[in-house]
Amino acid sequence: MSPPDPPDNARELKRILEAVLLSAADPLSMADLRRVFDGDIGADVLRVLLDELRAEWAERPLELLQLASGWRFRTRAEFMPYLEKLNPEKPPKYSRAVLETLAIVAYRQPVTRGDIEDIRGVTVSSQVIKALEERGWIDVVGHRDTPGRPALLATTRKFLDDLGLRSISELPPLEAMMNHELDLSHAQ
Repeated sequence: MSPPDPPDNARELKRILEAVLLSAADPLSMADLRRVFDGDIGADVLRVLLDELRAEWAERPLELLQLASGWRFRTRAEFMPYLEKLNPEKPPKYSRAVLETLAIVAYRQPVTRGDIEDIRGVTVSSQVIKALEERGWIDVVGHRDTPGRPALLATTRKFLDDLGLRSISELPPLEAMMNHELDLSHAQ
């Protein structure tokens, strides 16, 4: 059985996009979405359809977001307390050391462990780095060209996706972060 010809009307294209995005476990890139239509739909047309779809969902409990690794539907924050009643798992609590380390990596990347220690003024535990790597929020992106070739750490697309961001430039200003605790309780 051969795949069907791509629909020729925007309404049907949006319905297909909606079905694909609602079914996807992870964000879908533009390349993924174009593949749904065998590449017959250009990125510019796809972008218009996604923007229209996002507008159509503006008043609904789910929202269509563009994240670092692609597009996805997500429950709006105001509805999360109701979902948490069905699944009352406690989000992981992160120590101050983990949060400070994450903030340093996010705002100063790429950084070495030595850079983090210089900024924090204390030794960084291997467990702190390991916890952030296991969560998929930081990764080694290279090595500094200095004696010992220390690993350079940076945040990942998963970090951005989990916080609902498209790029690191969308992080709140560092001053705001210093005055408030980073709330990672709704990170996906």
